[in-house]
Amino acid sequence: MHFHSVGMDVHKQVVAFCTKKPAGEIVGEGKIRATRADLDVWMKTVPEPWVAGMETTMFSHWIYDHMKSRGAQVLMGHAARMKAISAGKKKSDKIDARTIADLLRCNMFPTCYVISPELRVLRSQLRFRRTLVQEQVRFKNQTAGLLMQWGVEYERARLHGKRYFQELMQQNDWVDPQLRPLFEFNRQQIHALGQMDKRLIRMLERHPQLQRRVAALEAIDGVGPVTALTWALEIGTPERFASIGDAQSYAGLTSAFWQSAGKEKHGPISKQRNPHLQSVLIEAAKIARFNNEKLKAVYEKSRASGGDDNLATLEVARKLVAYLLAVDRAALKAEDQVAP
Repeated sequence: MHFHSVGMDVHKQVVAFCTKKPAGEIVGEGKIRATRADLDVWMKTVPEPWVAGMETTMFSHWIYDHMKSRGAQVLMGHAARMKAISAGKKKSDKIDARTIADLLRCNMFPTCYVISPELRVLRSQLRFRRTLVQEQVRFKNQTAGLLMQWGVEYERARLHGKRYFQELMQQNDWVDPQLRPLFEFNRQQIHALGQMDKRLIRMLERHPQLQRRVAALEAIDGVGPVTALTWALEIGTPERFASIGDAQSYAGLTSAFWQSAGKEKHGPISKQRNPHLQSVLIEAAKIARFNNEKLKAVYEKSRASGGDDNLATLEVARKLVAYLLAVDRAALKAEDQVAP
């Protein structure tokens, strides 16, 4: 069966489309508003049978989900690979839509993994939690900065403890009375953000879709709830990775690689990665070696071979990915066997 190829260039308010026959003849193109109602009307006008493709962007996923729910055959394109293929001297919404249609028509469309809507919602909650942590750190730094600015001595390790902070505000004569409302405001924000952080973590840990999976991942020595949740929600499903190396590359723990004319060159850590997963794994690797003897051995072996602390931590993070992937696969396999 020959399908019509529909290229879609998705934006916040409009969607540019181009429909081509298998031979490349354009049978329809234009723009529609990026609303569910307009998409429903437009899909009825596309000649059957057809397959659509779009580049993954901030606005693509809800359109992808809506069209799939209407029974349409839709593919999501890998943004980095599509830029390499469709790079040209001229660029416009019309040209992009035509290029995507041609990639589909010639079976060269670079598809990417699309996480399920259910897990995507939970992943958004976890990423929002990261924003809370960043804001909390900003308020903590602001508190310390004000104290240093006015020459107030304090114990760094105890500064953000509730009792110590109250004693500092009440007993230190160098804290200007006019600045105390600022310190109190900072303290309130730190406390409120911390409570929201704990609430989000508890809510995600107890979610039916994650509870068993996270519990299995936390059984690894050195893996806590944040690491387990980040792994589960950022990768979606472990079956997407054919090997440990693929998982390590996705997490941003491997270097860039070039090969030409028989020569090979390894660069620094590649920037094509999942930054949310990378940062959590690196932080987990710094602590995990104190709670896991095998990871500690990996760290010490790297240091003994001449690697610095950063390189040894990276080796621990890579080994941690291997453990997480193996345990996650086993947990999902066991869950599938239990399910009716």
